[in-house]
Amino acid sequence: MKAKAALDLGAVNLWRVFTYRLGIKLGINPVKRLTAIIGDDDFFIPIAASARKLLPANDSWNSQHCFFGWYIKQAEDTPNWQQNCFTGKTITADQPWWHIPDFAADIGDIKTVWEASRFDWVICFMQQACAGDTAALEKCNKWLRDWINSNPAYLGPNWKCGQEASIRVMHLALAALLLQQQKLTTTALQQLIAAHLARIAPTIRYAIGQDNNHGTSEAAALFIGGSWLALYNHPDADRWQKLGRNWLENRAKCLIEHDGSFSQYSATYHRVMLDTYALAEVWRRSLSLPVFSTKLQTRLAAATLWLYNMPGVAFGDVANLGANDGARLIPLAGSDYRDCRPSVQLASALFLNKQAFAGDGIWNAPLKWLRLPSPVAGLGAPDSQQFDNGGYAVLRHNNAEALLRYPRFCFRPGQADALHLDFWLAGVNVLRDGGSYSYNSTPEMVSYFSGTASHNTAQFDNRDQMPKLSRFLFGEWLKTNYLQPLRISDSSVSFAAGYTDYKGASHKREVMLADNLLTVNDELAGFKLNAVIRWRLLPGDWVLEGNSVTNGQISLNITSESEFTLRLCEGQESRYYLQSTPLPVLELHTTEPGIFTTELFF
Repeated sequence: MKAKAALDLGAVNLWRVFTYRLGIKLGINPVKRLTAIIGDDDFFIPIAASARKLLPANDSWNSQHCFFGWYIKQAEDTPNWQQNCFTGKTITADQPWWHIPDFAADIGDIKTVWEASRFDWVICFMQQACAGDTAALEKCNKWLRDWINSNPAYLGPNWKCGQEASIRVMHLALAALLLQQQKLTTTALQQLIAAHLARIAPTIRYAIGQDNNHGTSEAAALFIGGSWLALYNHPDADRWQKLGRNWLENRAKCLIEHDGSFSQYSATYHRVMLDTYALAEVWRRSLSLPVFSTKLQTRLAAATLWLYNMPGVAFGDVANLGANDGARLIPLAGSDYRDCRPSVQLASALFLNKQAFAGDGIWNAPLKWLRLPSPVAGLGAPDSQQFDNGGYAVLRHNNAEALLRYPRFCFRPGQADALHLDFWLAGVNVLRDGGSYSYNSTPEMVSYFSGTASHNTAQFDNRDQMPKLSRFLFGEWLKTNYLQPLRISDSSVSFAAGYTDYKGASHKREVMLADNLLTVNDELAGFKLNAVIRWRLLPGDWVLEGNSVTNGQISLNITSESEFTLRLCEGQESRYYLQSTPLPVLELHTTEPGIFTTELFF
């Protein structure tokens, strides 16, 4: 099973990861011999009058610390850069980063340490500075100096991950764009950028071997930072810039499908990837650098349309699809973390030359802050779509939306969510995905959120649809063996897909969306002991009566010729990283194969 999973991951990627780890272990990777000097001067200088902007800003770090888009601590002082922001536990920064384990038991989830060092606060402070707040500029310089003093180059947890270093580079570059100081960069800031690029470049092949946004982030940082330092004749700048550009082109070609689907099968990671390329494109334009290839732009246009078509986006939310670590790369809008409209609007303007959303809303914040014109033409309202390369069908009818996830795994799946169904009504998520919660909590929590039980689908014999081989790897990747493409008429839209898993259990799901009715037919067979179909419901007061459950406005009714029982129980969902809240779950239990029909009336 592990050998088969290795083949699915690809020999080239396995070789990249193996050689990286061997080079670190043997001490031959040049990253282990790096040194850096960063001066004591200010990093950003007072803002010129021409750079001032009076626009709504992201104030999430005003007089407080904001982690993962939701967790607030009232504080004015600099964060403790080596502290778990939830538990207060700390880790020292006195040893080289490669000696620090990925999942140190004494600190908990290392992302709780990394979060403050992603430099989201730099953007918030610079927006205030653009409004004429000189104290915000001084505060930003003070915090940056404190970060450097607390995180000596290449020591401690905040130097461990190349992607985390890349996010810092991109946020510093975004700050320079806001202040229009790309060509007025202080020596200290140049040295800080160079120290980060020197960390990223020697290990980028490990990031590429992950086939995810580690590669796109690190490529973007090298391209942006390299072209930035080239203005000041840094000896490695051209090499870094070329390396970053080449990998940006490669990753767009390899990780973004023709239909716009991205390798991570995640709505929020898709946004991270899209923001990464958007920032690289804005930076390219600001320095009048050569254009990216037509193929890259075509893939990014498709990726923009993919996110634009996801349920909930038009209402300031997004389907809770796939893994989510709380990242938001371009935090220029004061909107909720889950609001993808600013990212979609920016990408649509850059890669499609169209506006995704009309009017003067919060979604225009990135365009205004980055001094980009708003296109005249619009994308038009999203319609029912099938993204077959990635395995998504979006059904729309009147004010209702449904998303069916089916297995088309060209890349490693992050969750056992085959045939999960999301349902939205006028922007309200009625049937919901569980999310991911954390990558390093209790084994039970990790298994629950990545497993089949946290999705609206069938589970066979009390096991996941695919066996878990490691923290981030499932084996026996599912394949779709039954498919009925989208069928659209004036009165309804329908779609169907199915699979057979590695133990012979099979699930076919047919979905039809019509006026005031969602109908789902689930055909289950091949299991040994039992099967469970779960419907994870909008939080509220639901009442189970016979074969129906209702909250007074929406009701689900289930029928079948096979024997089954229903129970209404409590599950968990995570809409933000490291946040878990309860929700009601309707469970259908059966020991007989058959067809089970769920009708949702609204």
